[in-house]
Amino acid sequence: MEEAQRIFEYLPISYKNPTEKEYVEFLWDAFLTNYNAEKYPFAFLSYHMLFMCFVYFEIWQIKENCTEDFQKAMVGFSKDMEKELLDAKTPFALWQVNESTVFRFLKLIGLENSDIGRFTKIVKERNDTAHSNGNIFYKNKESLEGKINEMLSCVESIQEKSKPIIEKSYNAFLSESQNPEIREFLDDESQIKEVFIHGNYLSLKDVKISQRYDFTVLSGEADYANIHSLAKTLNDLYKEEE
Repeated sequence: MEEAQRIFEYLPISYKNPTEKEYVEFLWDAFLTNYNAEKYPFAFLSYHMLFMCFVYFEIWQIKENCTEDFQKAMVGFSKDMEKELLDAKTPFALWQVNESTVFRFLKLIGLENSDIGRFTKIVKERNDTAHSNGNIFYKNKESLEGKINEMLSCVESIQEKSKPIIEKSYNAFLSESQNPEIREFLDDESQIKEVFIHGNYLSLKDVKISQRYDFTVLSGEADYANIHSLAKTLNDLYKEEE
């Protein structure tokens, strides 16, 4: 069970609206309920939906930070779907894209076809479990936990490839937030939590990437002392992630 909880290290620290948070908590509760009741096929379905939530948030970060690349990747999409995704206000808008297709957006951060194949294989297994085909999948705890470990392995692969996106976002945040007089919040903590963390759906793993970023590349900026202060505040706020 402790291993399954690791998914929350990769999911957002905070959400932009209560419905998103409620939905993720509902899925986790559904997983726990079915796991404890030994209804392992349904526990798998709930956990797979959490896995897909993570995927949607990762693709959203690509959309927000590499908009031109994201738009080019929609070749073959209908004009209506393209507009809907580009104008979307929540990562959950990605549910409208076929799950096997949505993974292909991850090629924008360097994942290979072999990786995409691993992810889509899990989707196929989810589909097999969800249909009334007369079969009971994952009859015991061991088989379910093996599948959870497989999904977490996929999550780790995606997270590793997301590093350049997070670093780009952090660099932009530091540069744009260096002047307290013109940014959204005067104090560093609020600026970090509300604009950087909350605004980008960042996870604890994303924060860890940011903490390791060499922000001295911005040493030539006019208000570099404030940039240094922001970076220090991020480290102080999430010391356990250093």
